[in-house]
Amino acid sequence: MQTATPTPAERTVTATMQVLPRTLTVARADAAPAPIKTLCSTCHLKDLCLPCGLTGSDVERLDSLMFARRRVKEGQALYHEGEKFQFIYAVRSGTFKSVLTLKDGREQVTGFQMAGELMGLDGLASGKHASAAVALEDAEICAIPYSHLSELATVSPDLQHVISRLMSREIVREHSLMMLLGSMNAEERLAAFLLNISQRMKARGYSATEFHLRMSRAEIGSYLGMKLETVSRTFSAFQQQRLLEVDKKHVRIVDLDGLTHAFEMRVQ
Repeated sequence: MQTATPTPAERTVTATMQVLPRTLTVARADAAPAPIKTLCSTCHLKDLCLPCGLTGSDVERLDSLMFARRRVKEGQALYHEGEKFQFIYAVRSGTFKSVLTLKDGREQVTGFQMAGELMGLDGLASGKHASAAVALEDAEICAIPYSHLSELATVSPDLQHVISRLMSREIVREHSLMMLLGSMNAEERLAAFLLNISQRMKARGYSATEFHLRMSRAEIGSYLGMKLETVSRTFSAFQQQRLLEVDKKHVRIVDLDGLTHAFEMRVQ
């Protein structure tokens, strides 16, 4: 029986199939790059992050850990509620939200973290994360093994102090949230939130009066214990008072002193 001569199209398909396995092998290698390592001593956020207040040999000890960096896409969870606690995470870039899932399935936002801030300390108490951390934009973090950090702290009183300070910061944050939810009206809550964002942006070398909010109005409302409609109405009230100019998520504080004074007058 005579074999049919392959057509030009069939010869092209055969040639492609012969090359394909080699191409796939290259793609797999490219998809799994070696972990990116980073040093605390050369990080541009060292004055805000874990090394803050440390000098000399203590910073060198942190450098010896060679923290691995990881990119997190917008909407991706860095860790989930109930997940085993292993790492503390330092935000290198981007913004995250901390979220609790309520029994009825709703989400409760408990905090927002930006560059130079740490996440994951909620897992210290039980060995499991009490909340989830979700990226609000494309972000990058450093994963700090807590067991290694604890070992270093045993030989460094200053590092022990830093860890204690970080835990204390979490307690202060919780108390601040309780004050927001328990004793302030809608305008006071939103003013406090915007002033807090302003101060954090200034500490990072950005404008204290003009910034882009990475969180939605609904997420702000969840954090502040306000309905979405109340958040929108309060933003509008601040615009009418000529304290703010707002264009969707872009905020410009027109009168920072006025916003601060109004807030201080209300909480006295």
